[in-house]
Amino acid sequence: MNAALRKALAASRLTETDVAAHIGVDPKTVRRWLSGTRPYPRHRWAVADLLQVEEEALWPEKSHQSRTNSPAPEHTPRVYAHRWQVPREVWWNLFNSADQEIGILAYSALFLADDMGILELLTSQARKGVSVRIILGDPESHPVEKRGRDEGIGEILPARARNSLFLFREFMTSNRVDVRTHSTALYCSIFLTEKTILANQHIYGLPAARAPVLEIEREPLSELSKIYTSSFEKVWSDSRTLN
Repeated sequence: MNAALRKALAASRLTETDVAAHIGVDPKTVRRWLSGTRPYPRHRWAVADLLQVEEEALWPEKSHQSRTNSPAPEHTPRVYAHRWQVPREVWWNLFNSADQEIGILAYSALFLADDMGILELLTSQARKGVSVRIILGDPESHPVEKRGRDEGIGEILPARARNSLFLFREFMTSNRVDVRTHSTALYCSIFLTEKTILANQHIYGLPAARAPVLEIEREPLSELSKIYTSSFEKVWSDSRTLN
């Protein structure tokens, strides 16, 4: 924990959100700084200027150099052991923070399609001009059927995909929302905005809800974030529009 930074914020009567807005980063990034992550130099300088303290007082260079392990870069993902451990607030904040795009790539994503609050949020975002792209597994395709067997739930997964497609169809009323199907052998479900990616890994023999989730920042652009966005775009290019 960065006690000096936390103390300086309190003395300036500024919140994490205030600092994030001034610096031009996500509030989650500021929380990581408070937890001990060392910002990039340009962010350290900006925060020091904002709080009117010396950069060295907030991030001592000697302390930084003495660490046995190098500090993690800002795009290092936060990891949840299981998708069910990801708080609903995280999903809400992911979609609510979008200004440009929202992408959902999964076999069913029924946990989102079955959440009326999330559906209303996605509808609201679309009406504000956010592009929403949803790609779900074709219930009749071999990859969906095989994934159901691999997860040990058999015909349940195709049924979940059908339910999700039914629930998401209401988005077809908005020209800012595009719901499509895919027949891809997914190794990861991807949920993204222009700011953040949640990548739900697929583990053989486990349902996606029990598999790990990586939370990856897209700002600043990193090789890690490009891997997942490129995969999303590839599936999108091969997907099929609903009739």
